[in-house]
Amino acid sequence: MEPNVIHLRHYRADEVTAEFREMLIAVHADAYADALDDEFNQRFPWFVNHWTSMDGFSSVVAYDDDEPAGFAYGAPLAAGREWWRDHLDPAPEPSTTFAVSELMVRPKWRKTGLATRLHDELVSGRAEDLAVLLVDTEHPKVQALYESWRYKKVGDRQPFADSPVYAVMVRPLS
Repeated sequence: MEPNVIHLRHYRADEVTAEFREMLIAVHADAYADALDDEFNQRFPWFVNHWTSMDGFSSVVAYDDDEPAGFAYGAPLAAGREWWRDHLDPAPEPSTTFAVSELMVRPKWRKTGLATRLHDELVSGRAEDLAVLLVDTEHPKVQALYESWRYKKVGDRQPFADSPVYAVMVRPLS
């Protein structure tokens, strides 16, 4: 059966509801079904609450009819809290930053170009100078995908003691 036409919908911080958060958590549970025994992945609800409460939170959700197929979200990083700067000497100026925190597509819709659509819609028209994201260093194909979107690896970072080591990736938004 062919999936229906995918529609993208934007959400801002003032549109986040308990139901929206639960939808993100449900999509994550499907996307990471084979890794939910990992304690770091089990903390995803905490990350949802953290990011959706940030000033400037922005999300794009892909729907196949009414069924969420995937999402991307992030928020601007506050000046002085741009952790990626530790990996560049000198860091570019000016450099306001939009952090792409999550991008996930449910298995049924993978390899359809949906990740690219979600990412591009999330970062298009942003006022910030740069986008930054983290990608698990154990997933070189995902890193290569981000490189095809003009991201450049600038270092490695393990933000939490139980998290994977991530490649820190930065790209201009203009």
